[in-house]
Amino acid sequence: MPRWSTALNEAGITDRSLRRAYDAQRALVRQFAFPQYLAARLLLPARLHPSLVAMVAFMHETDERIDTGDPCTRNMTLNKWDRQVKAALDVAPGPGAPDASLLQTVVDTARRHHPHLAARVHDFLNGAPTEANWTGFDTEADFQAYIDSYSLPALMLTASLFAPVPESAEDEGFRQGCRALIEAWQRSDFLADLSEDTEQGRIGIAREELVRHGLTFTDLQIKSERCIPALGRLVSAQADRVEAALSACRGLPDLVETPYRPFLRALISVQDLQLQAVRDKGSSLLHKGVHPPIVATLRVLARQYVAARAQQRRRG
Repeated sequence: MPRWSTALNEAGITDRSLRRAYDAQRALVRQFAFPQYLAARLLLPARLHPSLVAMVAFMHETDERIDTGDPCTRNMTLNKWDRQVKAALDVAPGPGAPDASLLQTVVDTARRHHPHLAARVHDFLNGAPTEANWTGFDTEADFQAYIDSYSLPALMLTASLFAPVPESAEDEGFRQGCRALIEAWQRSDFLADLSEDTEQGRIGIAREELVRHGLTFTDLQIKSERCIPALGRLVSAQADRVEAALSACRGLPDLVETPYRPFLRALISVQDLQLQAVRDKGSSLLHKGVHPPIVATLRVLARQYVAARAQQRRRG
């Protein structure tokens, strides 16, 4: 793994204030998203590390701001943040401005990857009201609309850093592969977070799917034992959809340049682990969430790291 200072140098970030701003985002991302941070630091070219850290920090900050309160409160918070970010993209924030450290890195990253990354930031913010207003899904179509308007733009903040050239034929295939990946990722996360989300009064499984399996949201809220067999069948059916989406994105690494392939393969493999953990947990997800096994995740990263080093030696 390259030193962080080396990554900043390779990205062309020499200004001391800007380096400190990236340092701050790196510390935050390492804390709240360590597996993803480790995967990026091990598997992506060093010059992309600061940009990816900035985009992950921005995505997380936005999500945190609109994750509490009623929809009205969340929308007011989002509107204020939207204005701050879009103003910063036009005029870089001064050192004394609120959230200056984060916005400095967002602005710098967008400018170094101009024009497509600035557009991705706007796409994400334009879709964020979907998350601010989210209280659950009535239908599968509602879930799919959520993926298109919020989840996919969120993923494209980072995926666009190593996407094929925009407007090329490969770009559309890449975007569709990313959509399949984030659909699998989001659906799996909703299953893994079922217990926590139920306690918060909203879940990521469509109400029509509950009805199809003879369940109600109240059954899940009170953790009724009578619903356990039906919930097991529901989890299995949703897991099958995750598996189908993962199958649709397995060609995604082949659409990017060679240095980025180990990272994408690792992301997909970790989602395979998450899916298996969800299947193993089954109806017990009602009582406790689940994450990919740590040891197995580290094995995935180690395997792809070896592959990445082998590629570097061949290029050298």
